Amino acid sequence: MTTVLIKGLGLIGSSLALAIKQAHPTVRIIGMDRDAASLSYACQQGMIDDSEIDLAATASQADIIILAGPVNVIVADLQQLATVALKPGVLVTDVGSTKQVVMRAARALQERGVTFVGGHPMAGSHKSGVTAGRANLFENAFYFLVPGLAAESAVEQLQQLLRAARVKWLTVTAVQHDRIVGQLSHLPHVIAAALVNQTQQALADSPLGLRLAAGGFKSITRIASSDPTMWAAILMTNPELITNQLQDYINQLTHIKMAITARDQQTLHEFFAAAKVTRDHLGPEQLGGLPNFFDLFLNVPDQVGAIADVTQRLARAQLSLINIHILEIREDIDGVLQLTFSDANTQSQAATLLVAAGYQIVRRN
Repeated sequence: MTTVLIKGLGLIGSSLALAIKQAHPTVRIIGMDRDAASLSYACQQGMIDDSEIDLAATASQADIIILAGPVNVIVADLQQLATVALKPGVLVTDVGSTKQVVMRAARALQERGVTFVGGHPMAGSHKSGVTAGRANLFENAFYFLVPGLAAESAVEQLQQLLRAARVKWLTVTAVQHDRIVGQLSHLPHVIAAALVNQTQQALADSPLGLRLAAGGFKSITRIASSDPTMWAAILMTNPELITNQLQDYINQLTHIKMAITARDQQTLHEFFAAAKVTRDHLGPEQLGGLPNFFDLFLNVPDQVGAIADVTQRLARAQLSLINIHILEIREDIDGVLQLTFSDANTQSQAATLLVAAGYQIVRRN
């Protein structure tokens, strides 16, 4: 019997446990968490088979160890695992959101001949904790793998274990991961929070203030609602790269500030034009074969049942949606509905169906 040890039963750890149980009911899962209530809940719900509190004393039982805490805790866990007896052939992995610091911490373990595969599922929820866990949390989400020194067989073993998660696997180096995630996730969170805070201060003396915030403002600041404790910790795990990226962004703002001051309309036009070209060309059709989602953007009238009509038509045609999103970019007129599909064929069939029903496709990615 395969034994999997999951340390950290928050949203990610508990969801991984459920996905493993779904695909491998006979796998024994040992759960570890500093919160006794979380362990109790996980046992009651059948997420785990046993609970433990001592990593050093329990690790030797595991064939696979998944470290699902914050990055600083993962680093400490790796340092501890490097000093204790482990099963021959054990596979150790993590879910940390920065990878260079984790891969450095794993070196001592690897020097002992222990296999380590870095991992990072790019999925989450506004809910947190063990009670928010669900097996389909990662469905069609990107899951970064950083094999480092690990053999291909170890990567395949991990992918097989998590096959019920139905993720899109991406193999990268630690440097690639941190650069990509820093630019596309960490930096935007800082920018969104800064814009919200600056707007609150700028409109503090206005009776209407943020009550009028809608449309584009709400869309680009949505991620400012993320967990502040988590994001403060994330920025501490990759400070040099994030500060460099933040400085590049500040330089862009300074450049535009100078252009506005100088009444340099040509520079301003080039600034917005360059951004438009890049933004309009996001997606697999324009940027290459990276596994991705396929989107349709269509106008929907502001009337009761409009969205239901779209989804019901897709359901009757047995066209599966991965995600649906109402874009808050315009007020008091037709809205834009973003429909996400898993492949180009489904996207094409949906477009044909909806156009025939009288809907206007604004754009497809």
